[in-house]
Amino acid sequence: MPSAPSAEVPSVTVSRRGAQRLKAGHVWVYRSDVISADGTAPGSLVSVADERGRFLGSAWFSSASQIAIRLLSRERVDNLEDLLRRRLREAIAYRQLVVTDSDACRVVFSEADFLPGLIVDRYNDLLTLQVLTQAMDAEVVRATILSELKRLEPSAIVERVEPKIRELEQLPTRASGMLQGDKTSTVFTMNGVRFHFDALEGQKTGAFLDQRENYAAAARYAHGEALDVFCYQGGFALHLAQHCASVTGVDSSRPSLEVAERNAALNHREIEWIEANAFDLLHDYAAAGRQYDVIVLDPPAFAKSKKSLPTALRGYKELNLRALKMLRPGGILVSCSCSYHVSQADLLEVIAQAARDVNRNLRILENRGQARDHPTLLNVPETAYLKCLIFHVSN
Repeated sequence: MPSAPSAEVPSVTVSRRGAQRLKAGHVWVYRSDVISADGTAPGSLVSVADERGRFLGSAWFSSASQIAIRLLSRERVDNLEDLLRRRLREAIAYRQLVVTDSDACRVVFSEADFLPGLIVDRYNDLLTLQVLTQAMDAEVVRATILSELKRLEPSAIVERVEPKIRELEQLPTRASGMLQGDKTSTVFTMNGVRFHFDALEGQKTGAFLDQRENYAAAARYAHGEALDVFCYQGGFALHLAQHCASVTGVDSSRPSLEVAERNAALNHREIEWIEANAFDLLHDYAAAGRQYDVIVLDPPAFAKSKKSLPTALRGYKELNLRALKMLRPGGILVSCSCSYHVSQADLLEVIAQAARDVNRNLRILENRGQARDHPTLLNVPETAYLKCLIFHVSN
């Protein structure tokens, strides 16, 4: 049994259920399973023990989040700075192992890199980071992270702030901005396709790097006329355009489409961009008998919670049903979901229902997830969220 951390580290006692969760390999304990945390400061490094006083690991404590405990190590942490630096270097080394054909990737993926509450992305010579927890926002922790990231010699480091997350964590208001340097834009490459990147614009940390390997997979089957629905800044569309006679991208965001147009010009591609509500457009196109050889559906997360799952599944079914009506025999359907609460089985079932409703037969060509730089941690299912299903469609 590991020895307990020193007396200077406050101790938090968790319930039998919380202890069993940690022993089963998970790294979270919810607030309802914390029995005592008296006097523990927000964001503290704590020793976690069960009701019998047995040491379970070293963790970060949140006084605000429903996830009260995020395990850092199942061993004693004597030097937090050394641990953080080692974890960061291990995360960087892992990307060197799994990332090819790109100068952009996720460098740190929170719990999946044993650095809970930290997201770091690389876009060519720029780094962006997000801080998601009280512990990661502590000045000494931020200083250590920044010092280690500077070893990558980026032109600039930008912090992207999600105000809602800071509010939930009861953190002081902070604006997105520069942590190092003053360069805010660059051009990065995925699978030979070039993209503009503005570090202070766009969603989340700027681009959907988790789809990088799925972009390349979809391109392998691309032919004829293609439709990319919820195209954002053109990730799938630009990859399809390498092999298709024509490509149309659809999104409701005018700013996203303007970036997509710039990306098309950067790659010398002619793509039609349409600003529209995806559900309305698919309804109208299906009713009008429009036909395509490839359709990509990459919607935002429909299920933000378990409560919204039934509504989300109806939305996924409608999208896929419309798309299946519009695909020619021999066509390709690429259907994605980034909702953690929508399981792979859920998505397969609603697509199967849609196929039955329109009398189409589907062969599963590929059953995919997020890119390998967004690793899935065994025993922590929340780290697996993205589904990407590629089908061959016939009558």
